[in-house]
Amino acid sequence: MILKFLRNALLAAVVSLFITACSDDSDVEPEASGDDAGADSGSQEIAFATSSDAVGLSPIDTNDSVSAYMLEQLYDTLFVHNPETMEIEPHLVDTYEALDDTTWEFKLKEDVLFHDGTPLNAEAVKYTFEQLLDEERAAPRASLLEPVESIEVEDEYTVVINTKEPYGPLLAALSHVNASIVSPEADESGDIMTEPVGSGPFKFDSWASSDNIVLTKNEDYFKGVPELDKVTMHVIPEYASAVGMLETGQVDFLPNIPSEHIPRIEEMEETELDLTPGTGINYLAFNMEKEPFNNLEFRKAVSHAIDRDEYVEQLNGAGIKNNSIIGPEVFGYDESAQEFGYDYDMEESQKLIEENGFDETPITLLVANEGHFVLMSEIVQAQLMEAGFDVNIEMMEWGAFLEEAAAGNYEMAFVSWANSTADGSELFYPNLHSDNIDATNRARYNNEAFDTLVEQSRTTIDQDERLDLLHEINEFATNDAVWVPMHHTNVSVGYHESVNNLRISPNTSFSLYEISIDE
Repeated sequence: MILKFLRNALLAAVVSLFITACSDDSDVEPEASGDDAGADSGSQEIAFATSSDAVGLSPIDTNDSVSAYMLEQLYDTLFVHNPETMEIEPHLVDTYEALDDTTWEFKLKEDVLFHDGTPLNAEAVKYTFEQLLDEERAAPRASLLEPVESIEVEDEYTVVINTKEPYGPLLAALSHVNASIVSPEADESGDIMTEPVGSGPFKFDSWASSDNIVLTKNEDYFKGVPELDKVTMHVIPEYASAVGMLETGQVDFLPNIPSEHIPRIEEMEETELDLTPGTGINYLAFNMEKEPFNNLEFRKAVSHAIDRDEYVEQLNGAGIKNNSIIGPEVFGYDESAQEFGYDYDMEESQKLIEENGFDETPITLLVANEGHFVLMSEIVQAQLMEAGFDVNIEMMEWGAFLEEAAAGNYEMAFVSWANSTADGSELFYPNLHSDNIDATNRARYNNEAFDTLVEQSRTTIDQDERLDLLHEINEFATNDAVWVPMHHTNVSVGYHESVNNLRISPNTSFSLYEISIDE
């Protein structure tokens, strides 16, 4: 009875689900793609482009979307989200059962092998999750398993997870790419950040830093051999060049397309463009450990100065405006939350600036050099300066930006969160709970009352109660102006019509396992 309730509640809680994430393309050789794919050898190959390089290829040690693109091909998780329904489904798990409110038993599929030939078994699951929780390793997404008290191996293919208290979003957490299972032997003997060893449909082949990452198919994949022989991710900092490569067939698809390039892709022949509601949020964060950014009156002045309607109009369908921090596709959203927060009101902003002398403090906006972040920074800088603020922009490469933001080396920054679990608790806990300062809580927000509410939303399995709590948390955070929600994402992908079965989930994840190319 407990199992049936928990499973149904969790599946119901997961609603349809962008930290997007940068070499001159002059040295990139055209890939066999589109109508020419495999023309000479019959080889099935696919190529795509991103504007940033991966930070690394270890699910334990990374937390960015470009790395996730590769991790999803290299590794497997215990559970996955169905890309169409977003329901949680077993993947590496054959059967599972909630023995009580805090004890879960998982029986794994047998005979699954890592790429190094070692078995994926209960010991590997235990090793992976204990590494994810290891304080010395400081995994950026340790928060996924923070409620876990212990992991036990019952037999070779049975693992038991004990939580400190009931953990409502557990199965959603186990479906997250950063909960992917790694080869213990490879992790202990080498560096899986650069030499990854998973069990996924594709194996690591090569990584030319700031240029490309190449994967080849796993002939021993437990679900069957993939259609594709080779996957190449090209790093193209100038996105216009990447769009040109899609048009000429050098790449087969582009994920998370910056808004300014959407009209061009819409006009291309033999190219499809998909825009679907997503779970991600792009926001302006304040460093709560610095003055005057820890002053609510300052944050309100900034919020009132930003005309987000003007900004969203320039996204060409890549996002929507909503005052709520929880987006419409995320569990915990309530339509009334659109009334929270602080709307555009230039007169009110200027009044607050004058009354508090905020125009005397120079502001630096930290920005990653790509996509929506650049557009956001340009529009917001102009609007804040019109209000009377003194604003400069500091722009840097994606990996460096993540390091600086996590360390709190900024005043205000534009950040995004893909919200892969599509659960409000797993939006608020990693991003705004004080446990995660120096990790994913980039705002460095520390509020005891807020923390208590978030903890309550994670430790009840009553989904109606969770909805009420999440609405209260949402109102608390939005009215405290911890972020300015710039837009909630629509997931965008442009691809050549020869690509079959490409599905990008509302949480921006995608698997290339079922992809094939028309020859």
